[in-house]
Amino acid sequence: MNVAPGTIQVWSDLLCPFAHVALHRLRAVRAELGVDVRLDHHTFALELFNGPHSRPGTDSEAVGLGQVAPEAGFRLWGKPDWTYPSTVLLAAEAVHAAKAQGLQASEDLDAALRRAFWFDSRPIGHRQTILEVAAEVESLDSTELAVALDDGRARSAVMNDHAVAVTDAVQGSPHLFLPDGTAAHNPGIDVRWEGPWASGYPIAKSNDPDWPEKLLRSAIR
Repeated sequence: MNVAPGTIQVWSDLLCPFAHVALHRLRAVRAELGVDVRLDHHTFALELFNGPHSRPGTDSEAVGLGQVAPEAGFRLWGKPDWTYPSTVLLAAEAVHAAKAQGLQASEDLDAALRRAFWFDSRPIGHRQTILEVAAEVESLDSTELAVALDDGRARSAVMNDHAVAVTDAVQGSPHLFLPDGTAAHNPGIDVRWEGPWASGYPIAKSNDPDWPEKLLRSAIR
């Protein structure tokens, strides 16, 4: 991975509960430390491996991880079932398209989309919702983003990421890469599964809250 100094490259899926926890902790500790480390988001599209997103699997993971990281603010889906997003490829495309306006804009949109899904049960797979969320992001020009979504200029970036994701280079969502070559897959949390993997219930075997500071300081060096 080619990671710029002062940057952490993040490979993840927008509907992955493990990624939600990792990114929440990373951003929180970064704010506490006051360090200037940007997040460069890439797509590990679970739906391109497994088909449409499975709500039961996501719900069970969110309930399990909510006991480990209650500060992440998980909320179970509270809107009509038919509005639950079975795909978030367009939202991932929007995060890539936002990079044309800078990594900060892309990072802010990614965070806003995750909040919209996990906290507010908003259907972030839908173009209208994506643009409504984008309009709430101060660092982003949502009109410019709409043009980028409609001409599909960032679609190839999502598929190029998938071409990398199917190799051994990326182990899953989330996987973080640092400028010095350090990599961390699902940092801080080790789980076992009650029932089938990824559709049963995750039980945390370990929970290390110190990993964000270590990675952030390494990214600075």
